[in-house]
Amino acid sequence: MSFYETLQEQTVAEREYLLAAPILRQVMAGGIGLDSYVAFLGQAYHHVKHTVPLLMACGARLPERLEWLREAIAEYIEEEYGHQEWVLNDIRACGADAEAVRRETPNLPTELMVSYVYDRIARDNPVSFFGMVNVLEGTSIALATQAAGIIQEHLQLPPQAFSYLTSHGSLDIGHVEFFKKLMNRLDDPADQAAVIHTSKVVYRLYGDMFRSLPLAAVGESANATA
Repeated sequence: MSFYETLQEQTVAEREYLLAAPILRQVMAGGIGLDSYVAFLGQAYHHVKHTVPLLMACGARLPERLEWLREAIAEYIEEEYGHQEWVLNDIRACGADAEAVRRETPNLPTELMVSYVYDRIARDNPVSFFGMVNVLEGTSIALATQAAGIIQEHLQLPPQAFSYLTSHGSLDIGHVEFFKKLMNRLDDPADQAAVIHTSKVVYRLYGDMFRSLPLAAVGESANATA
């Protein structure tokens, strides 16, 4: 079994915890309010803006034996730079105040998730960062494109309100394939353990982020779930 397959196998319970978040069930049932979607985008902004700084922190701390991984991080940085502004543009397309989102404090699970990954990079093993990548890119593939279509149909928002979700959905498949290849080159047990552990914790915290979002009011959609 490849390490990527092992990673997926050993994080099943944590992944299921995330996917069981009530708001995700509402979305898939066709029931979500505009406030919920804007709140999701707000929290996305507050973790996406740390993607490049986290990549830089990870790359700076990698040992020489992982120079090939540092090279991959340079590619990631180029691809990920500025994506937080896409999220703010989506918020504006929803008619909400993007600058207020920029200034606000993130929900506690979002703040803890970002802080935890910075801490793992600095205190334990920089390769831990890829546990977060596993969660965010894997979740995007599973949910983003489908969710974008459902939300757009329900809320009748313009396509310009979904650049973040659509760019991180089925279009992100190439990123996941790249990630698989990187993970399958990790042969040090300590590095592998760091990725698995971080992935488990981030799944929990990302799941709590979704649980921190407001649910659609009962009656807002006939299909909404409690």
